[in-house]
Amino acid sequence: MTDTVAEAAAVATDPLLSVEDLHVSFHKGSTTVQAVAGITFTMRQGETLGLVGESGCGKSTTGRAVVQVERATSGKIRFGDRELTALNRGDLRTLRTQVQMIFQDPISSLNPRRRVRDIVAEPLTIWKVGSKEERRQTANEMLETVGIDPYLNGGRWPREFSGGQCQRISIARALVLKPKLLVCDEIVSALDVSVQAQILNLLEDLKREYDLTILFIAHDLAVVKNVSDRVAVMYLGRLCEIAPSDILYEAPAHHYTAALLASAVEPDPEAPRTSVPLVGEPPSPINPPSGCRFRTRCPRAEARCAEEVPEMREIAVGHQVACHFPIGS
Repeated sequence: MTDTVAEAAAVATDPLLSVEDLHVSFHKGSTTVQAVAGITFTMRQGETLGLVGESGCGKSTTGRAVVQVERATSGKIRFGDRELTALNRGDLRTLRTQVQMIFQDPISSLNPRRRVRDIVAEPLTIWKVGSKEERRQTANEMLETVGIDPYLNGGRWPREFSGGQCQRISIARALVLKPKLLVCDEIVSALDVSVQAQILNLLEDLKREYDLTILFIAHDLAVVKNVSDRVAVMYLGRLCEIAPSDILYEAPAHHYTAALLASAVEPDPEAPRTSVPLVGEPPSPINPPSGCRFRTRCPRAEARCAEEVPEMREIAVGHQVACHFPIGS
């Protein structure tokens, strides 16, 4: 293999996003909350990684740290060949054209004082992309792409749209600068089930059209399974398990993952029910348990779990788990 071919192959396999030992803490007086406590993962170009866990586990904080809305307390976030945590404010602002975020509340994330077409065109205006007419045309095309008629609805206000329509507008705004990475923070949790399906189908179409890499944050396991290539499970600031979607749902290795899957509602009333006991209440992130953070609720916990933090290790190709006693071991 020539040097040129070898270099091209290496670039093709390099991750687009690398998160290494990320910590994010919040301080108020003498109190410290460890929202994210040392997580590591990578994402390839064109991949969708689902990040799931209970409310308060730190998954949204992780997404906000990736786009640097929340600055990391420690750790590294590498996008392509750039280290985001080391960038100054100007360089970070420029890089954000390639890393965009869609927020959970589709209505409050839109400026109520701007018309829809202007909301979508605003990123183009800020970066002075094209002439005023070209920006208007681009905004119209993007609105049309997400299923909003720009000629009938471009001049309307956000308050005149439903939640699902507002989320389509938010997607159009996020994609108008053609980013490489999209962070979706619970983007369908506030929507009706039928509307959720429409938004997810739209996202899949846009992913193919724009070659997007997507970090998809959610707590709905069924939603994550349908859209993700791989799934990462998070508990109290740490990652428990990462695996390809089908493998994780068929054969979870972490006891917390198994409990989450067992708690999911099955639409078939005659389907057999499985249960994985979770004892006790979720611990406080202000004073998390020693060793494994899940040990206080785990049916398999032993003395070692309180003394030693389980490190993420590979148990099969592409399947990693942070557990001293994984299921099936």
